[in-house]
Amino acid sequence: MAFSTNSGGGPMADINVTPLVDVMLVLLIIFMVTAPILSYPIDIDLPQPNRNLEPPKKDPPEPIKLRIDASGTVYWNNSPTPMSSLRDLMEAEVERDPTNQPTLEIDTNADADYGVLAKVLATARNAQMQKIGFVKK
Repeated sequence: MAFSTNSGGGPMADINVTPLVDVMLVLLIIFMVTAPILSYPIDIDLPQPNRNLEPPKKDPPEPIKLRIDASGTVYWNNSPTPMSSLRDLMEAEVERDPTNQPTLEIDTNADADYGVLAKVLATARNAQMQKIGFVKK
């Protein structure tokens, strides 16, 4: 509807701006595509890796098997161990090679007291053991 009547009774001409907007958007897209992309190269001197300083790969040590039975007895590699000497054993393993520690594999009986397991975990943490795992039955 190009003409409409207003309260004055005469025809009123409104300009339809939709085609104008369409043309402007097409021109904008054309200018964006044809405009050259300005790129400024920046020279950056990145440090290069020195492959001669890489430490040799070590084989992981044998895991430590720690078992807690239903009576609360702790077994270090299948030998009964009192809780008081457990920290000394763990610290000795950590001091042997702090960067390549053995994995502490904890196996607990379903009827074992949780307090004993909590003490073992706290002892391992205090001895700075980093690799602790649980054996799934």
